[in-house]
Amino acid sequence: MSAKKIIYSIALISFSSILIFSACKKKKDPEPIAVQTPDAQGGTDSREAQGENDAAVNEINEVISNSKRASGRSSSTEATTGICGFDVDSVKITQDTILLKYNGVTCLNRKRTGVIRLTWQHGTKWKNIGAVIKVEYLNYKVLRPSDQKSVMLNGTQNLTNVSGGTWIDLVFFNQALITTVTGSNLQVTFEDSKTAIYNINRKLTYTFPNGIITAKAEGIGNNGTAANLENYGTTRNGDVFISQVTTPIIWNITCGGAVLQGAVTVSNTTKNVDLKFLYGVDASGNIQTVAANDCPYGWKLEWTFNGNSNSKVISYK
Repeated sequence: MSAKKIIYSIALISFSSILIFSACKKKKDPEPIAVQTPDAQGGTDSREAQGENDAAVNEINEVISNSKRASGRSSSTEATTGICGFDVDSVKITQDTILLKYNGVTCLNRKRTGVIRLTWQHGTKWKNIGAVIKVEYLNYKVLRPSDQKSVMLNGTQNLTNVSGGTWIDLVFFNQALITTVTGSNLQVTFEDSKTAIYNINRKLTYTFPNGIITAKAEGIGNNGTAANLENYGTTRNGDVFISQVTTPIIWNITCGGAVLQGAVTVSNTTKNVDLKFLYGVDASGNIQTVAANDCPYGWKLEWTFNGNSNSKVISYK
């Protein structure tokens, strides 16, 4: 596989992780949810922001892997990008800093502005096990032109290379890549100018089975007695919530961004509302086992409020 095709594949898989936010308006959350629960928005907010965070992390992985100084690979270039929407400024790379500058170009219904700053301890090589990159979101905003919905991130996270290696090792040597994303008090501002506070703790595993780049996301955070949390904090309306990965989320590039399997429960503990996102179901909402090169029908949203439960199946198409 050529380097150009690798970059293209990584670009696709980064977009696949933002299923809800990048979807067309027809894929919005079903109307009955807003009627029967007081805060369905808090659950979808969390999934949207989490997806955008995943997408940014994938791009960061690609940029770091292509930086000779940061990655530790002698054959790397100092700055490159194959993904639409940003430019890489490595002028300060001798100071162990890279800037991703988002240029406002619309790509796949996403218009991005702002800056992501990457810094690391002098001498750190990203290919090494345990290497840490500091990620700072500086008014990093993602706008969906189709309906003007947006999320803007401000704050700091740590990106850790748990397995060692880069995406070159993934594709050419079939080495699994494992990274974690951890951070507290990330400020996420939405189109109505309201701000949520998120504590994101994710483990991302990339593999290359049968020549297909595949990603798995898990929650690794804890808050009180709750475990396997990908996110927790307060919603844009000030309610306390937790987002728990109950089944690892798996997606690849073969289904145009569709999540193949996984389940996430988002609980608003202030208003006693539970939302369950179940990915990879058939038209009846049952978990769907798909054959090679096949794709599931869609995803299912279940919600419970005041002892009343309901659900809706949404097609990926």
